[in-house]
Amino acid sequence: MNKGMKVMFFVVIISLVMGGMWNRLPFIKDTIHGVLDPTAGRLLNWNIDWGMVIIAAMITLITTLLQKYTTDQNLLREIKKEQKLLQEEINKYKNHPEKLLELQKKQLEFIPKTMDITMRPLIYTVIPIILFFRWFSDYFLLHTGIKIFGFFGWIWAYLIFSIIFSMILRKALKVA
Repeated sequence: MNKGMKVMFFVVIISLVMGGMWNRLPFIKDTIHGVLDPTAGRLLNWNIDWGMVIIAAMITLITTLLQKYTTDQNLLREIKKEQKLLQEEINKYKNHPEKLLELQKKQLEFIPKTMDITMRPLIYTVIPIILFFRWFSDYFLLHTGIKIFGFFGWIWAYLIFSIIFSMILRKALKVA
């Protein structure tokens, strides 16, 4: 396991411990509620539907900007270009198993390179997102029965909106 993966593993473990200790260590929960209740909570209290849209857009904007500025975008574009060319070759040699196997091995060599580059922003975002999700959980436990736009649960609403905003922002900000 390379250094980047070790750091990522460590950060994920810390975030899971923090999320798991949410109710056991009140200072974590109280601090997050102290920050998010008057901000995100106020947005959701103002209008649950549009508040969720705004929160999802803001979180997605922050994570997209981190992705853009903490990764080597030129290297990622170059890797994607090479992968595309390799995929075209794979399609050309579909009926030649020995050549196909060789090309697929080459394709697998891209995975560690790409993972090292694309995982870097997660180091900065995984802990805040886990804590945000814990806060969402608390908020919607207090406000039971709420459906975003009449039929989405909070997690589905967040996921759908963040995917939509991610596609838009990645295109607009030219994130590889």
